[in-house]
Amino acid sequence: MATEPARGGAPPAYLIVKSPSGAETRVALEQLPFRIGRHADNELVLRDSRSSRHHAQIVVDNGQYVLEDLGSSHGVTVNGERVERKKLRNSDRIDFGFPDSYAIVFSLGVLPVRPQRPKAPTPVAIEVGTNLSKLRAMLEVARALQASLSTDDVLATVVEAALAVTGCERGFLLLRQGDDLAIRVARAKTGPLAETDLRVPTSLLMRSLAQRKDFLSMNFDPSVEGPERTVAALELRSVVCVPLVRVRTGAMQETAAFNPMDDTVGVLYMDSRLKAADLSSGGREILTTLALEASTVLENARLLEEQWVRQRMQQELGIARQIQQSLLPRILPATGWFRAAASSTPCLEVGGDYLDVRQIHPKCWAAISADVSGKGVGAAILASLLQGMFLAAPFTRLAMEEMMSRTNHFLNERTGGEQYATIFYCTIEESGLMRWVNAGHPPPLLANASGRLDALAASGVPVGMLPETTYPAEESQLQPGDKLVMYSDGLTEARNLKGEFYGLKRLCEVVSRSAGANCQDLHAAILTAVGEFTQGAPQNDDISLVALEYQPQ
Repeated sequence: MATEPARGGAPPAYLIVKSPSGAETRVALEQLPFRIGRHADNELVLRDSRSSRHHAQIVVDNGQYVLEDLGSSHGVTVNGERVERKKLRNSDRIDFGFPDSYAIVFSLGVLPVRPQRPKAPTPVAIEVGTNLSKLRAMLEVARALQASLSTDDVLATVVEAALAVTGCERGFLLLRQGDDLAIRVARAKTGPLAETDLRVPTSLLMRSLAQRKDFLSMNFDPSVEGPERTVAALELRSVVCVPLVRVRTGAMQETAAFNPMDDTVGVLYMDSRLKAADLSSGGREILTTLALEASTVLENARLLEEQWVRQRMQQELGIARQIQQSLLPRILPATGWFRAAASSTPCLEVGGDYLDVRQIHPKCWAAISADVSGKGVGAAILASLLQGMFLAAPFTRLAMEEMMSRTNHFLNERTGGEQYATIFYCTIEESGLMRWVNAGHPPPLLANASGRLDALAASGVPVGMLPETTYPAEESQLQPGDKLVMYSDGLTEARNLKGEFYGLKRLCEVVSRSAGANCQDLHAAILTAVGEFTQGAPQNDDISLVALEYQPQ
């Protein structure tokens, strides 16, 4: 004699389930808790996209059946009253918060079904092979799309609708992965399937996809013998295959040149052992529409994922830019014997230019302007490395020449000469003595109050380019009112809308004309002149500018 399932002292009970299409079935409450919802792991599966993944459950409490809402979106009602937890009585009607969906009647007693019930309950899905069920299947797909469910949920709904339309027993949605197919969705009328349930070799499906002549149809002969196993031995009564095509977002003429595999993202496969597939009464057209809907969902998911990746990248670059900008000097001296003005504008979110002005001790200031080869995050990381060098310089007590030599050796060792940086580094003492090294940087302009200019030419190659390079320091004696203009090549190579460069000549003219002003006004005059020249044209390089002023008391 079979052992009755444990019910916690409650009597046998079952549910009378009426689907939206009008079909009716009865399900015994054998496994408790008995969960109800949209997801396939429920004991009763509701094929309605408006229901929650786990909508409600029935449990036993002190020998009585109790219905519990599992935090569903639309709620649960018993005899028209919305409930969170409710003891069930015989003939209670259970609804799920919206009209024209599933209705359940709770009944006490033994399920009046003659065939022996399976030991393990399987998810229940109500389908009928009528035109009404075909329309209902399309409606479920439309609801799933409108509800913006996950991609897998929508694709599962498409497969379930295809089973309803064709009357097939099993359905698989497979996506291309290189030269093979991978199962994304596996469904039977009674619930989910394992990937191993597809016994047809995917190589045969791929071969049929590649050999097809029509964009939206293919022929798959189940009697063909493949290298893995004989398909005919599976005793399939019917097989239906529909290609999933790449949905193009461009102009319609792009689909004119058809390549069987380049334009294919997968296949919708269904089979049946009991009866032939029903493709009458518009079934073939509906099936093609379902395949196109699945293709559209996949393309939208791909585009959405690309958009999320771009957004994450933009967010990360935005954070990197904030960090990089925060590393620039916040306050520059505007009074006293040493004064400075500076700015840096990256052409991307993060740039490879680096500048800084720091006081070494009360009678000495240091300034640096550097330009790392390349752009973007890699250049910004290397620029941050140079900043660490500059910040550590006062504490190492190394001579300027030795510091530059060690920096060159370090960068060359780590990058193999593939990345380098131009650097102009100087110290200015209260006496007016300026010591400087120019490692391949654009020559800074030293201007006196009368407008005479001297260019401080490079005394060595960029750091990181050659392993054994020396960087001799030069000395200049500043006079009261002298200005030093340091800049990156992005400034002289700034282009206007005609593609013309701003050039060194224009920069020299502005510096000479404004040499008598203070460093803040000189800095502003240069940026204004560059802005008027470029007229908002996008730039291909970062623009950095530093103006220093020696003004002893």
